[in-house]
Amino acid sequence: MTQAPEQRPSPLSRRGLERLDLLLLCTEALDLNGGEAMVWLSEEMGYTSLFPNRVELWKRRCYNPLRRTTRRGALVEQETDALIRILNALADRLYPMLRSLLSSAEPPEITEQRWGLFRSRLAELIKERFNLRRGGVQRLLDPVEGRALSRQLVQALAFSAGPGGFERLKASLQDAAA
Repeated sequence: MTQAPEQRPSPLSRRGLERLDLLLLCTEALDLNGGEAMVWLSEEMGYTSLFPNRVELWKRRCYNPLRRTTRRGALVEQETDALIRILNALADRLYPMLRSLLSSAEPPEITEQRWGLFRSRLAELIKERFNLRRGGVQRLLDPVEGRALSRQLVQALAFSAGPGGFERLKASLQDAAA
């Protein structure tokens, strides 16, 4: 008689789950097919037992308390690790775009135009999916504070790309002060 592997609760705090979902939302803002890419990567990486379809993937993202529709309880560590690995693969794929956003080598007008497009797409997604009465959501949509927060999210995505990205991102998501 074999025992099923023990399902440990996620090591991520509420803040870590919020940030993970926001980073996934950023990838959707950068790539118009980001949602489809998540489903495809989930299948390619062998996570069909965790996320057999897009609905199950969406349900795991709904543990973010900033969303309009939230789920109670906690993700198991295996699910958060899978979401982080999917995010790393997306960051690898989007790295040229992330680098151009963060580059100071481009003319300021072009950089500001790129940031404007990203922030407007991110704001659209936030307004569509998140509870607008929450303070954290209002800060994201604030014209001044939102700029800094969106830049931090893009920087976090860039740092999570490449070898060692999983460990860097998981450590930053576990850090309550981040």
